[in-house]
Amino acid sequence: MNIPFCLCNQILPFTPFSQRKFLSFSQKSRSFNCRSKFCYDPSGFGSLGCYRFEVRKGVIRSSVSEVQEEKQEKQVVRRAYPFHEIEPKWQRYWEDHHSFQTSDDIDTSKPKFYVLDMFPYPSGAGLHVGHPLGYTATDILARYKRMQGYNVLHPMGWDAFGLPAEQYAIETGTHPKFTTLRNINRFRSQLKSLGFSYDWDREISTIEPEYYKWTQWIFLQLLKRGLAYQAEVPVNWCPALGTVLANEEVVDGVSERGGHPVVRKPMRQWNLRITAYADRLLQDLDDLDWPESVKDMQRNWIGRSEGAEMEFLVLDDNGRERDIKITVYTTRPDTIFGATYLVVAPEHSLLPSFVSPVQSKSVDEYKELASRKSDLERTELQKEKTGVFSGYYAKNPANGEAIPIWVADYVLGSYGTGAIMAVPAHDARDYEFAIKYDIPIRWVLNPDGEESNDLLKAYAGEGIAINSSNLAVGLDINGLLSKVAASKVIEWAARTGNGKKKVNYKLRDWLFARQRYWGEPIPVIFLEDTRESVPLLETELPLALPELDDFTPTSTGEPPLSKAGSWVKTTDPLSGKPARRETNTMPQWAGSCWYYLRYMDPKNSKELVDKKKEIYWSPVDVYVGGAEHAVLHLLYARFWHKVLYDIGVVSTKEPFKRVINQGIILGEVQYMAYKDSEGNYVSADSVNTSEEIHQEIIPEEKVMKSGDAFVLKTDPDILLIARAHKMSKSRGNVVNPDDVVSEYGADSLRLYEMFMGPFRDSKTWSTSGIEGVYRFLGRTWRLIVGSPLPDGSFIDGTVTIDEEPTSEQLKSLHRCIAKVTEEIEGTRFNTGISAMMEFINAAYKWDKLPRSVFEDFVLLLSPYAPHIAEELWFRLGNSASLAYEPFPEANPFFLKDSSIVLPVQINGKTRGTIQVEEGCSEDDAFSLATQDEKLFKYLDGKSVKKRIFVPGKILNVILGPQNVKAGVR
Repeated sequence: MNIPFCLCNQILPFTPFSQRKFLSFSQKSRSFNCRSKFCYDPSGFGSLGCYRFEVRKGVIRSSVSEVQEEKQEKQVVRRAYPFHEIEPKWQRYWEDHHSFQTSDDIDTSKPKFYVLDMFPYPSGAGLHVGHPLGYTATDILARYKRMQGYNVLHPMGWDAFGLPAEQYAIETGTHPKFTTLRNINRFRSQLKSLGFSYDWDREISTIEPEYYKWTQWIFLQLLKRGLAYQAEVPVNWCPALGTVLANEEVVDGVSERGGHPVVRKPMRQWNLRITAYADRLLQDLDDLDWPESVKDMQRNWIGRSEGAEMEFLVLDDNGRERDIKITVYTTRPDTIFGATYLVVAPEHSLLPSFVSPVQSKSVDEYKELASRKSDLERTELQKEKTGVFSGYYAKNPANGEAIPIWVADYVLGSYGTGAIMAVPAHDARDYEFAIKYDIPIRWVLNPDGEESNDLLKAYAGEGIAINSSNLAVGLDINGLLSKVAASKVIEWAARTGNGKKKVNYKLRDWLFARQRYWGEPIPVIFLEDTRESVPLLETELPLALPELDDFTPTSTGEPPLSKAGSWVKTTDPLSGKPARRETNTMPQWAGSCWYYLRYMDPKNSKELVDKKKEIYWSPVDVYVGGAEHAVLHLLYARFWHKVLYDIGVVSTKEPFKRVINQGIILGEVQYMAYKDSEGNYVSADSVNTSEEIHQEIIPEEKVMKSGDAFVLKTDPDILLIARAHKMSKSRGNVVNPDDVVSEYGADSLRLYEMFMGPFRDSKTWSTSGIEGVYRFLGRTWRLIVGSPLPDGSFIDGTVTIDEEPTSEQLKSLHRCIAKVTEEIEGTRFNTGISAMMEFINAAYKWDKLPRSVFEDFVLLLSPYAPHIAEELWFRLGNSASLAYEPFPEANPFFLKDSSIVLPVQINGKTRGTIQVEEGCSEDDAFSLATQDEKLFKYLDGKSVKKRIFVPGKILNVILGPQNVKAGVR
């Protein structure tokens, strides 16, 4: 007789047949559907639907095609659970009920939790799956803290000014406001589709006059305190884009956007005096709960150093003294006797004064070349050093020697004094330069105090001064340690007028003006007759951006706003004199410097933020974003915050208590094979770079893993290159979250992004990998709701029962609670998900499913997968949303490990141990001992004369002489 059976028999052979009862048998086709919950788990996570099998002569054959035909006929898409119905339902519920609105009228006696994502820029490309990584993490924290009774502030808004929108407007003729608003709508829609619990009533955008009124107000406060000023400074000018670019916007001498040539040129610009806050920005880093790597980057960017400014008198090409002195900054005044040349930056203001006629052309050509490089390129340690002799000399004040003055781009006009004394024996850059241009190298420092002639490399460490004495000028530091020698040189320089002690910073003042249209107008006018700058009155704010039809850069370098003639021409309200408005705009960084404050009080038209609200909500408790903002955004925001602290607007010295950098999600792995000129595959480990080699992308289905490497399936000797790249449109590896949500649901996307690996690490996207968490959610759904009906739908309620849980069930639950709680607190979200998966695996073995246990589990799941959790909570008999239900707390009683290790002795000698439950009886302990492989050899065939048992302490078996089986007294 042929008995129909299903995957239950194959995959879970130990499952009792009574639990495999959901079978419908068809006599017509001699096939059946298995609707058992045990038939959904061939991989351990559950499959996507039930299987059909046909019985023919004792052989089981899958009728997949038959199922597909039925699906096509009924147009039913079978899903692991009905996320397509659940997710829109609960998103509407949250929106209709303002579930996550943070009221202004809150109980301030309760603890607060302010969790914030770094301000997103709404690009035309929309979100890709890398963006929700950080957003999901902050949402988990926000939901978790709400359930713990905190007042939670979790807002969202848009950093919407910027060059990309303006360039798109120029290319298409569309006003940037329209494209920006369209992009914002798309971003908002995508974020809402992922179920993030943002307070959308607090949504802000930097392009709204109600917002940038206060950005302009902050600028006026900076201006009042002398922290905003105009100066002519060298800038990165891009003629094609018609604007100044920041250093980070220039790559290899061209603009990052568009690849247009960039040159260095002096321009009159607005600057913010961030250097006035350098020491405070440095010192206050120590108290922040930030990644050490971020704090180190800021320390290095600020670059505080102690040293001296030294004066070098200029000599002409005939050795005559000129009435010009070059001031250099050095951190190593102890090496002044080793200075064998000076280097000045190409943009040094005094350079024209000490260039000989013979060298004039060479210097001008070199300055032109240097103007095309960014500061980052010029100071790159690995690059070859270049320079040109000025034709003039300088007098070393320590030894009176005439040393040549060189022009080289590895010295920046914006750092120090724009000039250095070069000591090639004790500085690697100076050494390379001296070797290349045959400049003398003099050793003036030795680590062991002995004179050295080793010219193979520079020694940059500290040591004992040698060759460093000139009694004629009263300076002798021979034999002194570096620090002592440096102090003595500084004292001598100050006494003789040759220099002074100086603290210096790499940090430069913030170049604040941009020659763009799409930015915040700067609230300043210039009187026509005197060009004197006059700040707008605060009552005139906001100064709105005028409408323009032509946003293209001007041929003269004037900003596009100069075309708004009627807007530019104005009068000074105090004097009545004709005036012109500032036509530069603020950089994109401006609006993002203080937006976290506006979220606290977004609709306040009278002040930037209400004092009481700021005191309650400050500082931001957790701030999540990419490491690429480690320096500029975070440094600028800290600077503005400290200014606002000084004028009494904010109550804390720092804006962000804790910063977390999420890792990058890379595109799916690409497999690359090498081919020779004849089209034959070449293994990656034997490629000869001197031969003509081509690369070919290999589809994943033609690849297999071999150890830690990847090879061709058809030829395992061919080693492939496997590489994942950052998602970008140019690489074509962007994954749209809309597609993932459509196929697997938002909860699956959220869960997968948290499950991929540690939150702070970079991870590689795998669309196939999301199926595992999708199956887990399906298993959770079916465990609580039950198996699907024949048409693929589910019952309205739950299969759980109102019965007291067993001790084992409570133990499993509370261990899960403890683990999930601990991992959320530690932002180790992936291991928290693992704990929930383990719980579901354990629950599938239970005969009865107590409702109370699964209510607590659903609450645990809800921060991660809120849509399915809300629906399950509802089906478990609850009428209100779980958003503010108390988060479960682990009972320590159920966390205790009730099993103990019991030593077992044979005739008084310890021979092993067994694992027993607390309260284990003597008979049970002895039975376990006889089953232990190690102890069995001592007991097999032996008679037991006596057993000595101390509960929880020891079992001692005394053997007798009879040759009888173990276990008989």
